[in-house]
Amino acid sequence: MGHAPSLPRALRPYRGRRRGPTVKDRVKGRVTAVFVDRRDAGLRLGERLRGLQGAEDAVVLGLPRGGVPVAFQVARALGAPLDVIVVRKLGVPYQPELGFGAIGEGGVRVVNPDVVRLANITHAEMAEVERRERAELERRARRFRAGREPVDLAGRTAIVVDDGIATGGTARAACQVARAHGASRVVLAVPVGAPETIASLRRDADEIVCLDTPDHFYAIGAWYDDFTQTSDEDVVECLRLAAE
Repeated sequence: MGHAPSLPRALRPYRGRRRGPTVKDRVKGRVTAVFVDRRDAGLRLGERLRGLQGAEDAVVLGLPRGGVPVAFQVARALGAPLDVIVVRKLGVPYQPELGFGAIGEGGVRVVNPDVVRLANITHAEMAEVERRERAELERRARRFRAGREPVDLAGRTAIVVDDGIATGGTARAACQVARAHGASRVVLAVPVGAPETIASLRRDADEIVCLDTPDHFYAIGAWYDDFTQTSDEDVVECLRLAAE
């Protein structure tokens, strides 16, 4: 039987041919496990998370865009509500990849004073960066939720889900923002991640669930047979289906 016509592209089972061994397989000298697609990764991650402490009062938060179809399957496995966690990194003006903080919805703002001091950023520069990123954050949140209110995190377990972690900047910001929104416990859950990054994120999450931390990581997409980009429309449809 085929997939339901209304199913978002990001949730349809991948029906292409599996790839042959990639560069990671040659490095290790053997063929390693690869996720078929984000749907497969979410199913396997959801299975691992069954029985998680605090899951009975959990909220699953997908990081847009690619983390949302993974989070959709996790939420189904746990019988938990699904929402997005929209965050924006606040980058140092002359070195945007270096974050001095992050913002989330509801006016949440997390700042690293050490970076601000070392980068010698003025209040005016910080305000300009935040103004620009706040406008983009609000635009995305409205687009993704399509009029629905965000799920209240106060006193609940927030399970932050992405399709993988390379540098970890967005995941770190998401964990901090979830806690600032009142989550009593923050769990970061991903299918695959760079080992050193996963280790560094243990300061930001109460628990990390990562299915694979390969020594030779390279890039998230290398660990998926199908890593097709998730669209805004896919995110909107995943949230709509979960709400129904």
